[in-house]
Amino acid sequence: TLLYTIKFENIMLERNNGTSFNIDWIEDIHINTPAVVRSANEVKGRRPLKKEHQAAWLMKAVTVIDLTTLAGDDTFCNVDRLCNYAKNPVRKEILNKLGFDSLTVGAVCVYPNRVKDVCQVMKRLDCHIGIASVAAGFPEGQTPLETRVREVELAVKAGATEIDIVINRTLVLEGRWEELYNEVSCQSIFEYRIHLQKI
Repeated sequence: TLLYTIKFENIMLERNNGTSFNIDWIEDIHINTPAVVRSANEVKGRRPLKKEHQAAWLMKAVTVIDLTTLAGDDTFCNVDRLCNYAKNPVRKEILNKLGFDSLTVGAVCVYPNRVKDVCQVMKRLDCHIGIASVAAGFPEGQTPLETRVREVELAVKAGATEIDIVINRTLVLEGRWEELYNEVSCQSIFEYRIHLQKI
């Protein structure tokens, strides 16, 4: 799974404490399907970027990628290799040719039990890339809420700066929006200054 987030360097963003639940936001959604299809077809028909513009967009794309390993057999060595690649995702000679001094990915994403490994490697590399963790019962989101919340807390305490949670899709399929809102609010751990991404 590729997960994307925007990397902000040296920018202190105001904390978003969330908003109260409002069912009107959901019930007032209307999708104009023909317009969506028409727009999607227009995008497919556009001319691709060329030369410098294409290179610039590709370099930007690298900076917003969460480089991810979610293998069941991950080891410290796998995480170390991933972190080194995250710090240097593009060869030096290519960067120099394009006028870049350095370039990193947006974050490294791992399971909660590997967050400490990422922190250790990033410290050794003197690298300040975001540390993301899939938590809260990833990938199904079907574990008890208390377990999901605890997993988020443990990942944050281990050093994660971003948490990618999976929403309880059962609540979506059954239209139980307020219950979904309450679950996400519980997992947001608002006392921590982290980026929370919902899948």
